[in-house]
Amino acid sequence: MLAADVAQVFLEAVLQQARELKLLSDEHFTVDGTLLEAWASLKSFQRAEREGPPPPDDPGNPTVDFHGEPRSNQTHYSTTDADALLARKRGGKEAKLSYSGHVLMGNRNGLVVSAEVLQAHGTAERDAALLMMEAIPGTHVVTLGADKNYDTRDFVSELRHMHVTPHVSQNQHARRPSAIDGRTTRHAGYAVSQRKRKRVEEIFGG
Repeated sequence: MLAADVAQVFLEAVLQQARELKLLSDEHFTVDGTLLEAWASLKSFQRAEREGPPPPDDPGNPTVDFHGEPRSNQTHYSTTDADALLARKRGGKEAKLSYSGHVLMGNRNGLVVSAEVLQAHGTAERDAALLMMEAIPGTHVVTLGADKNYDTRDFVSELRHMHVTPHVSQNQHARRPSAIDGRTTRHAGYAVSQRKRKRVEEIFGG
């Protein structure tokens, strides 16, 4: 099924029906991501030399001590799924071999309009968001809601370059200033997007 892209064909068929019923928004969207556990055992995570530069060792790609042996994505890889990376959802959670799954939701009716799966590296959520927004047809200005994990200067700047208004939640606890300022938050549409974006969690929880 994966090799035949059945999931993508199925999603496109569902979206076509939604378009015909005028259920999709072409202006206001929300993005979010989650970790997808790989079909690979931690026992397959073995030390080996990998070609190319290693992925960054960040909170999403931790170094973990397995029975006295530290393992990380810099020094180990899965012998059964070489693309899977060691990652955890948040501090204190168990690290697992994973991929990073992402959805783009139309705000009007909370329907998924696009999906991406990437390696679970530190910038996967933001990379996937940009890929999905690039595929939105037309040249009209659109908005993109997202949680505070997307509040980085590079990501917000790239959205503006793409004529996407960044309705990203401000990260008030970060050491750096938020990339979202009064140019965005003063508009009523920003508050609407912040309310609508919480519906994206229902997609992962369903």
